[in-house]
Amino acid sequence: MSAIEVNQEREVKLFRNGRNQAVRIPVEFELPGNEAIMRKEGDRLIIEPKKKSGLIEWLRAQEPWDEEFPDLDEKSPPPKDFSL
Repeated sequence: MSAIEVNQEREVKLFRNGRNQAVRIPVEFELPGNEAIMRKEGDRLIIEPKKKSGLIEWLRAQEPWDEEFPDLDEKSPPPKDFSL
């Protein structure tokens, strides 16, 4: 995907998809991925790619852990020998 200039525009057709109004996005305006965020600002519709959420974002969204963690220095059971 190439960078798009801010003032680049193209006329598109609106159509119905069930009860929803839809628009085909021309190839030069394609967004990465298969999800996007849409918002309305006045008469404008803004469509942006949905940011991928990774482990760090998920961890930031979690509530603090109130329970005590087990002592990891406790003696573990001896390893099992699985050799033949």
